[in-house]
Amino acid sequence: MAMADNRQRIMPMPDDRLPPRGQQLAYPEAVLLVDPINPKLRGEVDDKYQYSCEDRYNSVHGWVSSDPPIGFWQITPSDEFRTGGPLKQNLTSHVGPTMLAMFLSAHYAGDDLSPKFTNGEYWKKVHGPVFMYLNSSQDGSDPSLLWEDAKVQVMMEKQSWPYDFALSEDFQKTEQRGRISGRLLVRDRYIIEDEDLYAASAYVGLALPGEAGSWQRECKGYQFWCQADADGSFYIKNIVTGNYNLYAWVPGFIGDYRFDATLTISSGDDIYLGDLVFEPPRDGPTMWEIGIPDRSAAEFYVPDPNPNYVNRLFINHPDRFRQYGLWERYAELYPDRDLVYTIGESNYSTDWFYAQVTRRSDGDTYQPTTWQIRFSLDAVPPNSTYKFRVALASSANAELQVRFNDEARAVPHFTTGLIGRDNAIARHGIHGLYWLFSVGVSGAWLVRGINTIYLKQPRNQSPFQGVMYDYLRLEGPCAVPAANSSPKAS
Repeated sequence: MAMADNRQRIMPMPDDRLPPRGQQLAYPEAVLLVDPINPKLRGEVDDKYQYSCEDRYNSVHGWVSSDPPIGFWQITPSDEFRTGGPLKQNLTSHVGPTMLAMFLSAHYAGDDLSPKFTNGEYWKKVHGPVFMYLNSSQDGSDPSLLWEDAKVQVMMEKQSWPYDFALSEDFQKTEQRGRISGRLLVRDRYIIEDEDLYAASAYVGLALPGEAGSWQRECKGYQFWCQADADGSFYIKNIVTGNYNLYAWVPGFIGDYRFDATLTISSGDDIYLGDLVFEPPRDGPTMWEIGIPDRSAAEFYVPDPNPNYVNRLFINHPDRFRQYGLWERYAELYPDRDLVYTIGESNYSTDWFYAQVTRRSDGDTYQPTTWQIRFSLDAVPPNSTYKFRVALASSANAELQVRFNDEARAVPHFTTGLIGRDNAIARHGIHGLYWLFSVGVSGAWLVRGINTIYLKQPRNQSPFQGVMYDYLRLEGPCAVPAANSSPKAS
């Protein structure tokens, strides 16, 4: 099975997943290969969710047989009919051999990505086409040649999109569609006082009208995305006619951008929007920060798996988070106390666990966990207000309570309430849906000297309840920013 240059492997057989050859683990999809037909796979874990992929990278996946040397591939030339935007994760291929073309799914999102219709609501949408590609080789000594050929075919199919053979009037051809372009800039006067930054590598897209960030929960209409150039320039083509909002998010900055006006795309349109300015949430200077604002927890500490539950593909792999059972490693690393992170001393890549999960106690019961962030303030101005930004990369039936310098406080200073059903912890994802919370912090809650923020996740019915953090930042009391000017490379 192959789905990326670095995600290819010999797969188990279907019988390997059934007793007595396979042993079910914490849920039916995860199976320990006890006595597989291929003895080289003994002791590994097989779980279809280990082969999930973000839609932005999910253009081709499939299978290669060695005798005879034949490749069987599913190619998706366009993401326009997929739901939830470029970061939406979906299943690809898994044991069977099974190969999926996912149009709609709630995986890594929950019920937010399940379309809901009122009685009598009109709805029509074209899903696909997708391309099924078979290739073969006279020389079966190197199966990777078939994978390389499939990647070339992907580029050919993308260049042919939208296909001209489809007869349905609901599938618009190139001349019936529109285009849009412009440049996105970022304005953060606490980074550069008098210049805007280029929104380099920003994700810019069109989706049904909604609030800023609503695209990640949108599942009824079409979406069209691109990644901006180094100077923030973007160009989106082959847009199906209709009404849209233009959305964006910028790696390195929190929050979501939405162009205020609704855009109507008509056949043949070539709309130039000029320079657009995104002002990410910001009330004051950065006192400290933890992580990288990229909607993922990948920069934090991802432990090695239990050696009894390994998928060898992901050993020394960039996607090391796809190993089974990593949530159980937290209690092994912190058996008696929870994580404590000290600003100026700790390193988030080694000292901040990738997910705040529950801790297993006696039997099948679980304990809430409370993490601490300790930091020092030289002074706290009277009547001052700070801002605590918490960006979450995932939440699974969880709640985040925040307390400042008072762990025993009956009512937290802030709570998200119960949020999220993306189940990314159990499904080996490093993110689900993105959440951003901005907490106003009264200076009366802080002290000169050492302060502690307590982050409690109190929901504890399962090992899979918890949150993944994307980024945390404390902003100091507001200062007066300078006026605007010309853009500058970030």
